Amino acid sequence: MDSSKRSNPILATKKSTIKRERIIGIDLGTTNSLVSYMHDDHPAIIANKTTGKRSLSSVVYFDDSFKPHVGLNLDQATVPISSNRFIYSIKRLMGRAFADAKNEQHYLSYAISESESERICKVEISNGNETRFFTPIEISSMILSELKQWAEAYFEEPVEKAVITVPAYFNDSQRTATKMAGKLAGLNVIRIINEPTAASLAYGLDRTKDGTIVIYDFGGGTFDVSILKLDNGIFEVLATNGNTHLGGDDINNALLTMILSNIKQTYNIDLNTKIPSHRNILAELKTAIEQAKKDLSQQETTQIIFTLSTETEKKKIMFDLDRTTLNQIALPFIEQTKAACLQALSDAEIKTTDITAVALVGGVTRMPLVKKYVTEIFDGLIPHDELNPDEAVALGAGIQAGVLSGQTDDVLLLDVTPLTLSIETVGGVVAPLIRRNSKIPIKAMQEFTTSMDNQTGVTIHVVQGEREFVTDNRSLAKFTLKPIPPMPAGLPRILVTFMLDQNGTLSVFAKDKHTGIEQHVEVNPTYGLKDEEVEAMLLAGFENAETDVENRLFAEAKSEAQSVHLAISKSLTLNQNIFLTLSTDEQTRILEAQKN
Repeated sequence: MDSSKRSNPILATKKSTIKRERIIGIDLGTTNSLVSYMHDDHPAIIANKTTGKRSLSSVVYFDDSFKPHVGLNLDQATVPISSNRFIYSIKRLMGRAFADAKNEQHYLSYAISESESERICKVEISNGNETRFFTPIEISSMILSELKQWAEAYFEEPVEKAVITVPAYFNDSQRTATKMAGKLAGLNVIRIINEPTAASLAYGLDRTKDGTIVIYDFGGGTFDVSILKLDNGIFEVLATNGNTHLGGDDINNALLTMILSNIKQTYNIDLNTKIPSHRNILAELKTAIEQAKKDLSQQETTQIIFTLSTETEKKKIMFDLDRTTLNQIALPFIEQTKAACLQALSDAEIKTTDITAVALVGGVTRMPLVKKYVTEIFDGLIPHDELNPDEAVALGAGIQAGVLSGQTDDVLLLDVTPLTLSIETVGGVVAPLIRRNSKIPIKAMQEFTTSMDNQTGVTIHVVQGEREFVTDNRSLAKFTLKPIPPMPAGLPRILVTFMLDQNGTLSVFAKDKHTGIEQHVEVNPTYGLKDEEVEAMLLAGFENAETDVENRLFAEAKSEAQSVHLAISKSLTLNQNIFLTLSTDEQTRILEAQKN
């Protein structure tokens, strides 16, 4: 690939004179967020007009009057950053139930609690006299609103449309929560795209040859790997894989655990409590750890400096940290990315020798250890790092915004669906309509019939997952097509249509071809699905494939036998006179066959 232009994406410094529909691209990140657009034929990061900063910290601080302050400069002495009102990593809580998200509390310096519905979590903010609650959607909308203001200040006109990126493994609940946050911020989110997909656009700009590329995205909150094929100017996503619960935050938390253990041994203070002052120390520690990790990407040693407050005194603590220690802590997390990479290769049905380029995305990829490890995974292929890894996703979002606004039309991206979409059939067996890794948008149709006589309705049960039986997959929606004319089993013709759009929204239609009666449902998210359950679907599908197929064959044979039995019984009832003309031996054999 020709990276001579990609390596230096321009910083927006003046407005374009060409009037087009204004669409911005937003990378709503776990630790930092960015906004971009297409400047002529290149993506550009929109900097803050006052400070010149290219990225916004994905943090919200609530002051004593509960006024939110977004992306505050952590070096400002007047800002009490060591506070349980300093909200960070909110992306980890998006679209998640409290039962799932409560496990994060140990690593958060702010409190989370159940909402009134007991389905989603809320962030608990207290100023000492009053306590208020905010959803992750509301807090994310504050970050998006700030980025919207950056863009409006730059363009000197309102901005109402946006493309927002999400991790590839975000489930329906999380994607919808992101859309809702955008809407709350005054943005019409016209496209939700996967972060690796956006990064592929950024690294594919000004490409000059075909090839197969791996996008290795190791960010603050998620890890994603995508395999893309470049063919005569067309991007095609061959496969995606990853882990929604693996990122730089996990390395930070491991460092935090080590330091907390050191504090307990040295000072006999256990900070793993809910004491407010301890939460303050944790917040300060997280900030210092993140900075130390960045420092060690450029140097061999650094210090983590923070204030340890007790009831009687305040101590300034300096904790020495070197790159070797950081590597030892980070390596187990980095090693977890290998399985996802190999699985993506398997899904794409290619070998490492087929890969022509690897591109790095996400702040963790600055670590020399990561670059070395990725090189080893892909048989010595040195990864591309021409782009600022923190900006690649935002630049890709800007390109996609340019495509949707009609500013550029030389990029075609074919995305894929990460999990199979099916409906339930007789015996609890699934019938896949849209297979995993199918290119989207996609439309699939299949005809079904009834399994019992005189049915006046048919239940359509939509599921998601890789297993052969409904009970082992995730239920998405269930509705009934009725009324349909009562007929013998097998005669009704029910056409089921799945339409999966670019945003991952599934519309399901069921139509009785005899009467034209039709029912439709758009799959809505179900809050409370654990991220780990989504990730486990793929692994469970592979681990149980052989057993599932055997059980499926048995279930299908059983259903077929039951159908034959029913047909024999009906025939005996309808043809009793003929049956009576048979010999006793023939009648006995028929009845025995029916019985068995």
